[in-house]
Amino acid sequence: MREERRLVPDVVAAEWLKLRTVRSTHIVFGTALVIMLLGVLLAWQATVIWDGLTPERRARFVLSEPAGVVCWAGGLCLGVWGVLAVTSEYRTGMIRTTLTAVPGRSAVLAAKAGVVGTAALAAGLVMTLVTFFATRLFIGDRPIPDYRTAVVSELPELLARASMLPVYALLGLGLAVLLRSTAGAIVGLTMPWYLLPIFTGFLPETWGKRISAFLPDSLPEQIAGGDNATSIFGTFLPPAVAVAVAVAYAALPLWAGAFVLNRRDA
Repeated sequence: MREERRLVPDVVAAEWLKLRTVRSTHIVFGTALVIMLLGVLLAWQATVIWDGLTPERRARFVLSEPAGVVCWAGGLCLGVWGVLAVTSEYRTGMIRTTLTAVPGRSAVLAAKAGVVGTAALAAGLVMTLVTFFATRLFIGDRPIPDYRTAVVSELPELLARASMLPVYALLGLGLAVLLRSTAGAIVGLTMPWYLLPIFTGFLPETWGKRISAFLPDSLPEQIAGGDNATSIFGTFLPPAVAVAVAVAYAALPLWAGAFVLNRRDA
């Protein structure tokens, strides 16, 4: 037991070394950077359009929060990274070397989840906050609707949105361990990210709103105590329940993946 505890920092360091040296990590985080820059560009372009509008058209001007769009796209981006963090090892056969060096398979998965979750959270915070503050900087004193609230009042939802990126990353990681298939795990990842929100739109309104309240993209505003008034999602969950649902999206696939990983060959 003591020996296993001493191995934990080494396992974490090994997982960090593997993940930061594989090509997929550089591609995914490069894509995340591009997404963030596009969000900033969107905010700048909105101010250029605003400056050229007449007062009547300004009254009808609507600008979706670029930080929300960046988080939405970043969720898929980092979810795919979570998938590749596992399936790349199965593809190259490195997983056999890893499990031979560290027989405790749950420890390997926990270390990988810790590294993936921490890196995804850091990326989520950077993408969300940079886009948000750049948007506010570009808008300045322009009276664009929905952009006159105090920054401090926006922070709870911003932090909640940033926290969903590691949820997607760990969801992808758990699905990859469970399925051992890049394509299958990515399909499973896109179900709650994109396909289920479309499906709920075809349900009767009451059922659609109730079901959509449990989908990942609806959780940040519910965690922050908002009402999703300007979105397609419902709001039926108190903040504590919304947090529990977000944790379940990450934890349940990892638990199922750990169960299967300990009971089959690498």
